[in-house]
Amino acid sequence: MAVPVAFFAVFFAYPVSAIVGRGLKTDDGWQFGRIGEVLSRPDILDVLWFTTWQALASTALTLLIALPGAYVFARFDFPGKQVLRAVVTVPFVLPTVVVGTAFLALLGRGGFLDELWGVRLDTTVWAILLAHVFFNYAVVVRTVGGLWSQLDPRQEEAARVLGAGRFAAWRRVTLPALGPAVAAAALMVFLFTFTSFGVVQILGGPSYSTLEVEVYRQTAQLLDLPTAAVLTMVQFAAVGAILAVHAVTVRRRERALKLVDPAQTSRRPRGAGQWALLGGVLLTALLLILLPLGVLVERSFDGPGGYGLGYYEALQSAGGSGSTFLVPPLEAVGNSLRYAFVATLIALVVGGLAAAALTRRAGPLVRGFDALLMLPLGVSAVTVGFGFLITLDKPPLDLRTSWILVPLAQALVGVPFVVRTMLPVLRAVDDRLREAAAVLGASPLRAWREVDLPLVRRAVLVAAGFAFAVSLGEFGATVFIARPDNPTLPVAVARLLGRSGELNYGQAMALSTILMLVCAVSLLLLERIRTDRSGEF
Repeated sequence: MAVPVAFFAVFFAYPVSAIVGRGLKTDDGWQFGRIGEVLSRPDILDVLWFTTWQALASTALTLLIALPGAYVFARFDFPGKQVLRAVVTVPFVLPTVVVGTAFLALLGRGGFLDELWGVRLDTTVWAILLAHVFFNYAVVVRTVGGLWSQLDPRQEEAARVLGAGRFAAWRRVTLPALGPAVAAAALMVFLFTFTSFGVVQILGGPSYSTLEVEVYRQTAQLLDLPTAAVLTMVQFAAVGAILAVHAVTVRRRERALKLVDPAQTSRRPRGAGQWALLGGVLLTALLLILLPLGVLVERSFDGPGGYGLGYYEALQSAGGSGSTFLVPPLEAVGNSLRYAFVATLIALVVGGLAAAALTRRAGPLVRGFDALLMLPLGVSAVTVGFGFLITLDKPPLDLRTSWILVPLAQALVGVPFVVRTMLPVLRAVDDRLREAAAVLGASPLRAWREVDLPLVRRAVLVAAGFAFAVSLGEFGATVFIARPDNPTLPVAVARLLGRSGELNYGQAMALSTILMLVCAVSLLLLERIRTDRSGEF
């Protein structure tokens, strides 16, 4: 536990507490009265209200659209099912900047709908809601659909034999079994949309702002640290409550259920109704997922002189004095890959040690340590990035000009994914195997290398894939600490979209397409490696 605790203390607790301290503490002591002052401002109340209701609306809309897809993937067997499963999961591993860019190409000025029907939805709440559904569709499909595929259908059939109608049997038998999974998926979607940054930053315009966006505006643009500190505390408290509810929900999912092999529950659709449901889900995937991504790719090739590689070629050269970058934008690809690789190594070391510690120990201390590992998902990444700048700037940790700062921030987000992926597998390893190795003379290190590692090798690869994908797309913290001569792909896309001009817009589309392809390839490799199909993300 020592290495993970030290890592989180230095690179998470210290920067965040420093930001809060600078915002609420003066020479006269702590000024907690500022909390009431900030929370009573009408503009801040509007941000809090919008953050909450858009998260609730996004969650409800995601469940409404994705639950039929969960049923189709759980109960139907059709050609191309595994490919479609991978396709609908691509949005979840995409950086939010790419998601925002894709919907900007579809719904924004000069976008697909604007050219086709003269309809623009950017800077409206509908664009934000649709982008959130796009991003979180796979959370519901895989979390709920995975459990649904393992429920014994004979239980529902028995209820129908006893006189229950189709809907009544589903409501009284299947829904109670699925309830915890639906609740867990809803809480995860709410968490992701409550802390939304890149999507709202790109699609919301000046009219809409979530807590995360407002923290960024208060720190980067207005330099109002007291307001940013209060908003960080509010977001931390809210997300902490969400994670507590989620933990209770997960424990409820551990109740005994009669589960069967998913291969025994899926079959070819029967009747017009089931074929219509399958067709509706396929149409939803086409319009909601493939269309935005397809428009993004199409816009990256649609240059002033017609279709071609003009925008991609422009990425290879740096501009003049008015350029967005000091280096060719294409260098952001190499920067992102290098940073993500180093961040993945850090996340695997820290997360692997943390998972091992959680496996070998029990009690309140370990439960608190487990909660600590999830905190980076509940604190504004913007706050972490800005905290890096004001804390890691003097010996012995003078890292402000060091390249390692970016991978460290990205690793903070990757560690929870590593822990959640490796922990169930490590807990499944029989302790008697380690004891037998020890009896035969193996040291603890050799026992881990020859007993645990072969059993968890696939889980390590999956954890590395997820850590790599989330590190590649991290934006909230990286936007503060990435140097102008070493931008990452998400930062480069955001900077290009922030400047006017057709060339900047086209280059943003091209970089987003490259980032999308890298993330999609990572996901496809994960699908080939992954063996656990229980539906748990």
